[in-house]
Amino acid sequence: MIVKRNFNILKVIQSIWIEIITSLFVAIFVLFLFNEEMLSWSIPFSIIAIVGSSLAIFIAFRNQSSYARWWEARTIWGNIVANSRVFARQIITNVDHAVTTNKITQDIANTYKKEMIFRHIAFVHSLQLKLRNLPTFNELKEFLTEKEIEELSSKENIPNYLLTKQNTRIKDAIREEYLGAFDTISMEPNLASFSNFQSACERIKNTPLPMNYQYFTSMFLFVFIIITPFSIVGEMFKVKISVIAVPLCVLLTFVYSIMNKVGKLNENPFDNQVTDIPLTAICNEIERDLKEMLELPLPSKTQAINGYLS
Repeated sequence: MIVKRNFNILKVIQSIWIEIITSLFVAIFVLFLFNEEMLSWSIPFSIIAIVGSSLAIFIAFRNQSSYARWWEARTIWGNIVANSRVFARQIITNVDHAVTTNKITQDIANTYKKEMIFRHIAFVHSLQLKLRNLPTFNELKEFLTEKEIEELSSKENIPNYLLTKQNTRIKDAIREEYLGAFDTISMEPNLASFSNFQSACERIKNTPLPMNYQYFTSMFLFVFIIITPFSIVGEMFKVKISVIAVPLCVLLTFVYSIMNKVGKLNENPFDNQVTDIPLTAICNEIERDLKEMLELPLPSKTQAINGYLS
């Protein structure tokens, strides 16, 4: 996620260099035709205005839809943060209650609490890695046993497997009286919510914006870039200030291209790009919160690097 307020204009231009070069070449070519009197007509500015307005509508729709996807993804992970705290609190308080009623010892309680909460931390880390198509196992070794790591090697959907394991261990705890018989009533809906959050993330990940919007927006943008000089250069040539025609064409291209680029980058919030939602930082926040609840040493807090929060 980009957190800095100022951008390097050269890097911005690099992201739309094809559009800029196309606009510059066409504008110079049209200016040459006018100077050599090889072209005496120009496209009415009203036509450019109509095309530009149509293009703006397409770009605005795409940007709005892209931001809605990005914000939905961030909202889902905000809910994962909140529910993770609730889940950890349920585990800790319910198991500690078994200690106060002399059903289990404090050592057994601490071992079980650490197992369950560490497995949940592994779940959130595995989910963010799955969404970003990154390797998983090394990130999870701190939180799972060697046996569990071996079991994961044969699993395709690791987050879903870890949730199933959590549910199994809750049933074991009820049978062994670590948890009360009715504790599962409050804990099961919370586990179900994590499955729903994972499914929602996968829906966003696996369902791109309709290709027709992307195709026609790009097509209209290049049509606008090509025909604009035939209007701008002609109008500027008439009033004898043709020297500003080329920069003006490039400026218009820059504005529309950047607007289009912003929408394109935001439409995929789980692609491991600088415009993604900060999954690494969110998982770090969850890990720090849950370890603090266990009164364990906390990992370093994820910080923005050069204005980007991963």
